[in-house]
Amino acid sequence: MLVFGERVEGYDVLVFNEREVRAAAGIVFLFAFMAFMNGFLTGNNEPTKLMVSVFLFDFFIRIFVNPKYAPSMIIGRWMVNNQKPEYTDAAPKRWAWSFGFILAAIMFYLVVLNEIRGPINILTCGLCLGLLFFEAVFGICAGCKIYNLVHEQKAKHCPGEACDLTRGRAPIQGLNIAQKVIFSLSILALVYLAFGDIIVFLIKG
Repeated sequence: MLVFGERVEGYDVLVFNEREVRAAAGIVFLFAFMAFMNGFLTGNNEPTKLMVSVFLFDFFIRIFVNPKYAPSMIIGRWMVNNQKPEYTDAAPKRWAWSFGFILAAIMFYLVVLNEIRGPINILTCGLCLGLLFFEAVFGICAGCKIYNLVHEQKAKHCPGEACDLTRGRAPIQGLNIAQKVIFSLSILALVYLAFGDIIVFLIKG
């Protein structure tokens, strides 16, 4: 029961199903974002306290017991159990989730135990939400990238084979001129709509 990762035939290391991991990250992100916005907009920190406690408990199970018994991972597995698994190395996830656990412990100390409010809470929450968002939406695990920087033995199996730098990109992954122009014009239009009056004022002097 006390194991980090699962043994899958054809893989010489313990692995996770990346689809399950991303689903779990999305679930945690959703509830953490709702709790954070509720506290930020209403000043009621009770949902935040509950979410921080659940977050800490979930990541404690992931790191010190077995990730497949963490509530978010159970729900994530159930949600994607009809999809073909995509296997990734387990070891970098321990590194990434340990960082998440530390952030959760900091928030638990500040918000739950001491009811401290201030910029440090917002920054810590923002960092947690950012990491969860990037993993859930883009499959980018920041902690996993740090793992590869500090460990001599690199991860072999990464989401989307991102660790294989010799693989190259498929033609469908490139951006053509029309896409770049449309994107650039969209950004310029947004900037003008948001700051048009200021820009006109500056131009006119």
